[in-house]
Amino acid sequence: MSTGFLAGVAAGYGIAVPVGAIGVLIAGLSARTSLRVGAAAGLGAATADGIYALVAVAGGAAVAGRIAPIATPLRWSAVAVLLGLAAMTAWGAVRKPAPDAEGARPTTALRAYAGVLGLTLLNPATVVYFAALVLGRGGEGGGAWFVAGAFLASASWQLLIAGGGSVVGRLLTGERGRQITASVSSMVIAILAIRLL
Repeated sequence: MSTGFLAGVAAGYGIAVPVGAIGVLIAGLSARTSLRVGAAAGLGAATADGIYALVAVAGGAAVAGRIAPIATPLRWSAVAVLLGLAAMTAWGAVRKPAPDAEGARPTTALRAYAGVLGLTLLNPATVVYFAALVLGRGGEGGGAWFVAGAFLASASWQLLIAGGGSVVGRLLTGERGRQITASVSSMVIAILAIRLL
């Protein structure tokens, strides 16, 4: 097996395992909706990690240097989006769901994938992380093998989080359980968003 691939696997787990707002969001989506939606959200996060690993391998130092001046606005954007998600999740916990609300937009797998992909791409620290790893290996990142390893490691971890959220969702299927999971999820997302400041 390629050393670049193993380095990518280690890097992918290194960025994915610390559970932050994205992990909580993925678990919460799985608990409130379905494993399919949670898995799609997890794959959105893994895709962003794969994109940033590719960017790092292609020109990490240059990209990291260009992102540095806009890192603060990107972080503030991520905070705003996360706080908005926390508020929407909290609102969903306290309002009574209408049985057949017209115009309701259910969370679909595609929306979950795109939303989490976009939110994860707002974190410029990820490309800096991958760039530092590639540069730390003397610029020898392992190319495509590194990117594949990082993506697969991140995807496996995100799918584990989605599966865990789905199990919790099955255990807490009643209205009260949904209220509890949505409330806890929104509080954790808000706390993690504030910690980004």
